[in-house]
Amino acid sequence: MSLRAVDALVVDVALDNVTDSYSSKPAHVSPEFNNVIAAGAPELSGTTLCCAQLGLSLVLTATVGDRRHTLLFDAGPEGALFLRNCKNLGVSLAGVGAIAISHGHWDHMGALLDAVGHISGAPGKPVPCHVNAGMFFERGARLSTGQVARFQAVPSVDMLNAKGADVVESGEARLLVEDCFYLSGEIPRLTSFEKGRPDHLCRKTPDGPWEPDPLILDERYVAVHVRDRGLLVFSSCSHAGIVNVLTNARREFPGVPLYGVLGGLHLSGLAMEALIPDTVAGLREFGLKQIMPAHCTGWRAVWALLNAFGESVVTPSAVGSRFAF
Repeated sequence: MSLRAVDALVVDVALDNVTDSYSSKPAHVSPEFNNVIAAGAPELSGTTLCCAQLGLSLVLTATVGDRRHTLLFDAGPEGALFLRNCKNLGVSLAGVGAIAISHGHWDHMGALLDAVGHISGAPGKPVPCHVNAGMFFERGARLSTGQVARFQAVPSVDMLNAKGADVVESGEARLLVEDCFYLSGEIPRLTSFEKGRPDHLCRKTPDGPWEPDPLILDERYVAVHVRDRGLLVFSSCSHAGIVNVLTNARREFPGVPLYGVLGGLHLSGLAMEALIPDTVAGLREFGLKQIMPAHCTGWRAVWALLNAFGESVVTPSAVGSRFAF
């Protein structure tokens, strides 16, 4: 696909698991305190800062010449919190050209109806919302006690359309918002160790049995080609495995060097933590300039990445942070 090279990219972390305003940041990352004050907050307080919550939402703004193009990648778990964080950060959603959803879990889609309603705003101005059919099965997880915990249902296509979305339901890869953003298709599972999430379950009908669903095949990633840097890959949970994700991105855009990755690597939890050494070894072959772990990566994996690649490469994400490339 003819992915357009953008002149610059700004990534606002509207929602993430952690808040960390005190740790020093590299020059290309603006911390939350700076961002809320610049947005007009009269003081630092509990109401002017962002709230962290389990989930991820990224607002990606690409600049081409004198034009800006914005994509919302996931919305996080709760509408009021998502909208509050965007307001406190001064992140305008009025210019969002499309929404892309990574996969059908509540911590990425729970806020979607409120986000769509806010973005579409004026009647007759629906916002494209890109999903695939696999996102709408009921999901759950088997706890360490053996009990099955059901996940909150994600908004249906009908609910999204009624709220003001122009739902695009397709499993195929596509270019979005003036060809500035690439939304992947199904991610091939190639590595020997990235076998998905063993505790994950789904059921096709409300009364049907829970079935193993480790692969979570509805997951997608987003990529942006930043001129003079290369390809930035955004992988919200990396249920496919981040090595598989980056392998696919390199195959899709063989003429563009991989520059960095931002997102959840889902290397937390007893079973997934066992994959940390293989994942770190697999990441070495890509020669990434930036690794920005977020959301479900887990502190053990962040520690391992920092030890392997150093602080010049690894910058953990936090809610309210603004990355500029």
